[in-house]
Amino acid sequence: MAGALTKVGVVHNPRSHANRQQAAGTPPEGVFWVEPATPRALAQDMRRFADAGVDLLIIDGGDGTVREVLTALPDAYGEQPPVLAVLASGKTNILALDLGARRGWDLDAILRRAAEEQPFYKTRTPLEVSWTDPTRHAVRGFVFGLGAFVRATQMSQSVHKMGAYHSLSVALTLAGAAFGTLFGGRRDQWRHGVPLTGQLDDRPLPVGERFVLMATTLKRLPFGLKPFGPPTDAMKVLDVDNPPRRLLAALPALLAGHAAPWLERNGYRRQEAVRLSILVPEAVIVDGEVFPGGEIVVRRGAPMRFLAP
Repeated sequence: MAGALTKVGVVHNPRSHANRQQAAGTPPEGVFWVEPATPRALAQDMRRFADAGVDLLIIDGGDGTVREVLTALPDAYGEQPPVLAVLASGKTNILALDLGARRGWDLDAILRRAAEEQPFYKTRTPLEVSWTDPTRHAVRGFVFGLGAFVRATQMSQSVHKMGAYHSLSVALTLAGAAFGTLFGGRRDQWRHGVPLTGQLDDRPLPVGERFVLMATTLKRLPFGLKPFGPPTDAMKVLDVDNPPRRLLAALPALLAGHAAPWLERNGYRRQEAVRLSILVPEAVIVDGEVFPGGEIVVRRGAPMRFLAP
């Protein structure tokens, strides 16, 4: 798209961490501004944005707010979503970090960038997570996981209560999870495996319990961590058997993105795919939110454009 973006909408989450710390202020003149309190209200707001021709949608919240907006967009905009921009206002802002939205990337900066004749965009591709259970609605986000990732995410809530947010929260959660796994007993919660069957595209997954299974399309993670290997646009999957073998040696190699044959031989697999199909009896996580297990399909969705610093 060439030329300035002309109609701007903002989804402001007043309950997000940073937004609770300050008054909302007066919305800029000419900007469509909503603060939906429920998913139904958000869906209605997205339809109003689409009807009004909003071509830049600013998400003012954390990763959970991003997930809810992305999930609501297709019903409102169909196959032609607006350009998006993200304000890092939540306790965790992993997408904003990936996009390079640091301090100073505020509403005014976004509006200035949107007014340029040649705005700068980055493309990111969300995951689409769906259940065969017809009572479950599909959700869209950027990080899917199960097993130890669920426990680590739940642990992060305690970290937030300690006053640690953003990348520091990720670091403390990883450290706590690693310590529990390495030094906990056989019956420790971190050693609990999740039974799983499924396939990546047309390749069957090994049958057995998983310590962790994660998928993402993001390119950059906090502190330069590379558990999925080199950054690519693909859906990247990290699949680790339970119990994790040689974890003390494997953990630094995994986090640094090193590719070593001994990792796969010991049950640490990195792969890329378009579609991940699994049957899992326990809960899963999508962008920080717990969802029920079941028969689940995770696929690479359609690319979306983000206004970037």
